[in-house]
Amino acid sequence: MEDKRQMLLDTFNYRFATKRFDASRKIDDADFETILETGRLSPSSLGLEPWKFLVIQDPEVREALKPISWGAQGQLDTASHFVLILARKNVRPENEYVQKLLRDVKQMDTDMIEQMSEKTSAFQNDNLNLYESDRALWDWASKQTYIALGNMMTSAAFLGVDSCPIEGFQYDEVSRILAEKGYFDDTEFAPSVMVAFGYREEDPKRAKTRRSKEDVIEWI
Repeated sequence: MEDKRQMLLDTFNYRFATKRFDASRKIDDADFETILETGRLSPSSLGLEPWKFLVIQDPEVREALKPISWGAQGQLDTASHFVLILARKNVRPENEYVQKLLRDVKQMDTDMIEQMSEKTSAFQNDNLNLYESDRALWDWASKQTYIALGNMMTSAAFLGVDSCPIEGFQYDEVSRILAEKGYFDDTEFAPSVMVAFGYREEDPKRAKTRRSKEDVIEWI
């Protein structure tokens, strides 16, 4: 057990936000499929999985994103794999996507779907006030994508693969370009966060720094 605990901590200490990757090195297909699978298997509020992972490997598409992705300049050129995580819009219980998920994936019967829909609506509206605006509902879905993001980066580090999460881009422009190319339906999705994967070009210049446990953790 001690070995497992240390292995887990070593994984977190290994990971850092890689700004440039070794462009000559590519991630093994099996390793990257495992990384994606840990994203797919990630938990989400109410189990609604409001995400889609767009793996952008086409050099022309990456080049088109560079002028509108100031935080990904080094990564777009050098990453072995580059992912845009999309968050689903309008994740309400009456939405066709939600109904299909409950019926076909979770295999709920009609009564269970009705009960789940009522509970979901009450939770979203009464507890979180998500029906105040479409943006509030999308923000809630976007928060779920960060669970998948974190799991993919951790699993990558466990496999010795580097990564970098990226929020530095023009969201509306990225959405417009990729939607116009037919890569996703912008009435259903909007960009949430980018993440690049590959192998570091050089090691970080200093050790990982974080606030102390005393500053971060309080037992009550």
